[in-house]
Amino acid sequence: MKLLIADDDPQLVRALRITLAAHGYDVVAAPDGAAAIQLAAQEHPDIVLLDLGMPQLDGVQVIHALRGWTTVPIIVVSGRTGSADKVDALDAGADDYVTKPFQIDELLARLRALSRRAGAGAGEATVAFGDVVVDLAAKSVARAGAHVHLTPTEWRMLEHLVRHPGALVTRQELLRELWGTEQATDTGYLRLYMSQLRKKLEADPSAPVHLLTEQGRGYRLVL
Repeated sequence: MKLLIADDDPQLVRALRITLAAHGYDVVAAPDGAAAIQLAAQEHPDIVLLDLGMPQLDGVQVIHALRGWTTVPIIVVSGRTGSADKVDALDAGADDYVTKPFQIDELLARLRALSRRAGAGAGEATVAFGDVVVDLAAKSVARAGAHVHLTPTEWRMLEHLVRHPGALVTRQELLRELWGTEQATDTGYLRLYMSQLRKKLEADPSAPVHLLTEQGRGYRLVL
């Protein structure tokens, strides 16, 4: 599996290259945002590890650029610990967020999880509820035959529910899926994104029949 590391810290890149190569990863590296975009186009990596604070283009700009043409999984590896930075990166299209300093075992676990998720998406059939059709492989949503635009976070929330139809998805599980931690206590974001999904996908957002709330517990998708 090929990894692209985009980071302007040569010591960290060298250490990651040695460690990840020892675990069977083929590593290519870019020292700035512009080089990261160019290498991604040339090398077609399976996963991108991306720092936010880089020369040329910052990490969020790189994410936006990559999401214009690829769905490659992106893990942000950053020393920025603020929730605003994390939300900006995830909303731009990052799949996970790891805060520096980190344990290599944690990073390896995140890589394995993203690898499984990417593999699970390959060849998946579409899932329909009401007049909505969700194409997991193409990462697209249509309602009554018309394309529905979702933000990256809205998509990840819907995708997780679609992959567990009928099952209760707890708030902690969704927090971990969307923001990389189950320690977060602010579930206001979950309510906000669920409200937005209902406005886009439910016939009557005030009386949903598919995207349901289990009060005090989490959410459930009823097909």
